[in-house]
Amino acid sequence: MPVHPPLNNEKSRILAQLNSYRATKPGPFWASVGVAGISLFSMVAAFGTAPSSNDIRGDLQTVVEQLAHPPAETIDLAGDTFMREERIQRGDSVASLLARMGVREGEALEFLRENRDAQSIFRQLSPGKNVTARVGASGDLQSLIFPLNGGRDMALVVERQDSGFKAAEQPLSLETQVLMKSAEIRYSLFGASDAAGIPDSVATQLADIFGGDIDFHRDLRKGDRFSVIYEAVNHMGKLVRTGRILAAEFVNNGKSFRAVWFQGDDGQGGYYTAEGKNIRKAFLRSPLEFSRITSGFSSARFHPVLQKWRAHKGIDYGAPTGTRVKATGDGIVEYVGNQGGYGKVVILRHQSRYTTLYGHLSGFATGLRKGARVAQGDIIGYVGATGLASGPHLHYEFRINDVHQNPLAIALPSAPPLAPQQMAKFREFAQSQLARIDMIAGTNLALLD
Repeated sequence: MPVHPPLNNEKSRILAQLNSYRATKPGPFWASVGVAGISLFSMVAAFGTAPSSNDIRGDLQTVVEQLAHPPAETIDLAGDTFMREERIQRGDSVASLLARMGVREGEALEFLRENRDAQSIFRQLSPGKNVTARVGASGDLQSLIFPLNGGRDMALVVERQDSGFKAAEQPLSLETQVLMKSAEIRYSLFGASDAAGIPDSVATQLADIFGGDIDFHRDLRKGDRFSVIYEAVNHMGKLVRTGRILAAEFVNNGKSFRAVWFQGDDGQGGYYTAEGKNIRKAFLRSPLEFSRITSGFSSARFHPVLQKWRAHKGIDYGAPTGTRVKATGDGIVEYVGNQGGYGKVVILRHQSRYTTLYGHLSGFATGLRKGARVAQGDIIGYVGATGLASGPHLHYEFRINDVHQNPLAIALPSAPPLAPQQMAKFREFAQSQLARIDMIAGTNLALLD
């Protein structure tokens, strides 16, 4: 076995070599220092682990292998086309989008402007949307795939043909992927979901699922965490939209809430606890996804417009004009229109004895009319400042037998549980989903700094 010289001797030898370099090479001295330093570091790092070069020299062989040249006829630069993908940015025009994709001809843009079927491109330049194009080596557009809005999983497909371009709506070829992620809350639900790479639509679904147990306006705490299993619908490997949350856990102030999506043999689906209890309450705590409470339920409040003290028998949520307002429970529209100080207002009746009121709206959902049925979570109107309002906000009231109640304090009734005959199938399904939640809970926690 070869004997390695002591490390101190090697160090002294290299330092002496440095001095020699400095005496004979006055120019790039510090470059020489760097090289020698690297040599020293490398020698130290390998000292205890690597055999000497004498040990391995006999095992080394030099192999030279000729690489075959590809047939010349397979290389056709003139006929090359390239797949290009771009994400629409804020402020984009169709022209700027095409330019970033490498399209350098005016014929394609002219066709998009003049063709009736292609007009949707100019109206649906939504930031974040992925657009795919096949472009020739000279910048000529060969095809374009532009996903359309509206949740129909359709795309406008533009293709070059011998006679020119052709545009038509076609179904997107989609694949569904199941994703599992966890996050921890530092400041907000959306901040945590962004840090974990979880789409906003999933965070919104979480708030809807657990909204009957957790008030996302007031109850969130630093250190709360959540785990979620959800569907991602992709086209060509890129997210088109998110699907349904399949299972989720939210730990709020140390208390765990769990939900599993289950669809019975009757085709009806919903979210249930591990015991089969319907997690959905008959009413949501709030008609807005996220906002701030500007005035609470009170027997005496100084009215900012009337400038006098009076009872405030509802909750005011501050939010920008146009924010969507949701029905907090299944019901029938009892009134839609203008009503005194409420301004534009919607009143819903639920299960005969409950009513909810949504006031100061800027407008109503399309097609909303008296007698129409609405489901929990349906959009019924938009935040405004009509009536006696000092600024944009939603005034929300909750009544039982026409008596005003504090919607943030009252115990909300639950929706019906699973039927006994469905429990065996549900338990088997829920067990597998919650096992996956246990697997990811506490892992990959994303902290928003």
